[in-house]
Amino acid sequence: MTMIRNEFPHAVEIVESIFVPLPDGTRLAAKLWRPKGAGPVPVILEYLPYRKREGTRARDQKMHAWLAGHGYACLRLDIRGTGDSEGLIDDEYTEQEIRDGCDAIAWIAAQDWCDGQVAMYGISWGGFNGLQIAARRPPALKTIITVGSTDDRYATDVHYVGGCLSKDNFDWSQTMFGHNDLPPDPEIVGPQWRAMWQARIEHNQPWILHWLAHQRRDAYWKHGSVCEDLSAIAIPVLAVSGWADNYSESVPRLLAGLSGPRMGLIGPWAHSFPHDVAVQPAIGWLQEVTRWCDHWMKGRDTGIMDEPMYRVWMQDSVPPSTCYLERPGRWVAEAQWPSPRIHWRDLHLNAGGHLGDRAAPSAPASICSPLWVGLAAGEVGRYGEDAEWPTDQREDDGGSLVFLSDPLTEQVDILGAPQLHLRFSVDKPLALVAVRLNDVMPDGRSTRVSLGCLNLTHRDSHEDAAVLEPGRDYAATVDLDDIAHSFPAGHRIAVSLSTTYWPICWPSPELATLTLQTGATRLALPVRPADPADAALRPFGPAEMAAPTPSVDLPVEAEVRRSVRRDLLSGEMVVDFPRWTSSKEMTDIGQTVTSDSFARYRIRDGDPLSATCETACNVEIARKDGRFGHHSTGRLTCSATHFRVEATLRVTENGATIFERSWDERIPRDHL
Repeated sequence: MTMIRNEFPHAVEIVESIFVPLPDGTRLAAKLWRPKGAGPVPVILEYLPYRKREGTRARDQKMHAWLAGHGYACLRLDIRGTGDSEGLIDDEYTEQEIRDGCDAIAWIAAQDWCDGQVAMYGISWGGFNGLQIAARRPPALKTIITVGSTDDRYATDVHYVGGCLSKDNFDWSQTMFGHNDLPPDPEIVGPQWRAMWQARIEHNQPWILHWLAHQRRDAYWKHGSVCEDLSAIAIPVLAVSGWADNYSESVPRLLAGLSGPRMGLIGPWAHSFPHDVAVQPAIGWLQEVTRWCDHWMKGRDTGIMDEPMYRVWMQDSVPPSTCYLERPGRWVAEAQWPSPRIHWRDLHLNAGGHLGDRAAPSAPASICSPLWVGLAAGEVGRYGEDAEWPTDQREDDGGSLVFLSDPLTEQVDILGAPQLHLRFSVDKPLALVAVRLNDVMPDGRSTRVSLGCLNLTHRDSHEDAAVLEPGRDYAATVDLDDIAHSFPAGHRIAVSLSTTYWPICWPSPELATLTLQTGATRLALPVRPADPADAALRPFGPAEMAAPTPSVDLPVEAEVRRSVRRDLLSGEMVVDFPRWTSSKEMTDIGQTVTSDSFARYRIRDGDPLSATCETACNVEIARKDGRFGHHSTGRLTCSATHFRVEATLRVTENGATIFERSWDERIPRDHL
């Protein structure tokens, strides 16, 4: 549990609204917390599009007031075209956004409440742009703390997974579509708010139109992917994530690729800061932020850089469940990454479904998976809500090739990214493979440990896709997600392969049969030996935060529940994901924000061209000058050669429609 603190070493002064001027005359809106009477101090900057005034209000107060109480000024900045900032937003992580961030840092460093030093801090979007801005080397930026982010916008974001179209691509586009045209607050920006709002409404469009226009790892995705040149980042980096998050694999990549001071931390968490979690155990995260910043910006010996480079939560084996409120395990650490202590153990996929330490003679094994494989997959990126984790993997195993080890004679701990080295042929020019690493209990229950998907036309490169020649033998490597997992003695290790994984991956245009060469295909597991030094790791402090701003959660009923439905007569399958359903009254500013959104995925067994994603998003802000709403729908469908994007937008004021627009676009499929 997280403790609420009301007393700090410094009294906290809050400036509700300031504006950061940019060289082109645009002003970005910000909120400032600072230690009262402390004079110039280092500044911690968080830079987001999620509307500081009411969107992240309570969350911001919990963190930034705590950090300000411990001697830092904290600035929460709205990105251009969002919240109360002027201008327009075109996409995520644009060149304009990065330049604005660099200019904002220069302005902050020159203020009389800043000592000339700035740190960037943030989760998700704020973690992304922290890395991107660090690569531009603004002089005043001294360190970044990046949480739940990635160094590679193509390979490990929500858009494409192993070159496959991710379910979250369209879903996330519609989520941002639903927030990008909300009005600024006249109490902050003055009478120009209506003109700003009108400009946003007319400019807003579904970003999926950008994202589907780039189905390979081209220059569009390389922009903002700091992995293109990690040497550009010279300042210290603290990289953090959770095993249940979509972005955990970027942490070890940053540790391996950066050359400057860096540390990595991964807990059992979902997409959350480590002090305010849905999956326990929480830690004293804000204390760690202070230790890091004290070391790098105040010159204090906090001991943090004497600790191991990479610290992770080694997760114990658990039965499959759709929700975990806690993951048992233990903290372990490696002094460097990659670690010379990790050794690779090859397990060979042999004939008869056996996973063994030695390769048996090669023999073919074929699978053409039904489209219901993947219904047990849960979510892509998890927030710790109900029914987001994979269910018992025996459900999906019914349509997969499964290879099972003998019962383990001793505990096996893994830390890193498993790899499947695959020898195969297919009978269609386009195909994908999904690979699941599972932990099978003695009673047969199977828990997914790690997942890897690969569009097989991307077998050699995500930049240069090439169709498959039916019947030809190929080699490919499928990278599975990084994980720390302990397989107990008596359990079995399983590898499951399928040619579909709906709705996580959009299906190939035709159902393909994959023929695996057993004996020549192997799983490489990163095995971590026990380390007695783990027992001496410094324990984390208790989770703390400041009291949030006052608010009241109002009742609201979601239009859909998280559910999976399958009609055995028609063969139709429907997977529903509720999105951002809440109603919160912020009593200190007299505003109420209500949202109700969902994403629905439909497909008919045997017909990959029936794949459909439908979304609806309704957001309303009620304040003393009226009620302002966004209401949109979206639909993604396909033919064998094209994707079709349909969307509608309706904007309301006090219940009356003041703007409407629709889209209907066809975009060619590119090896998908």
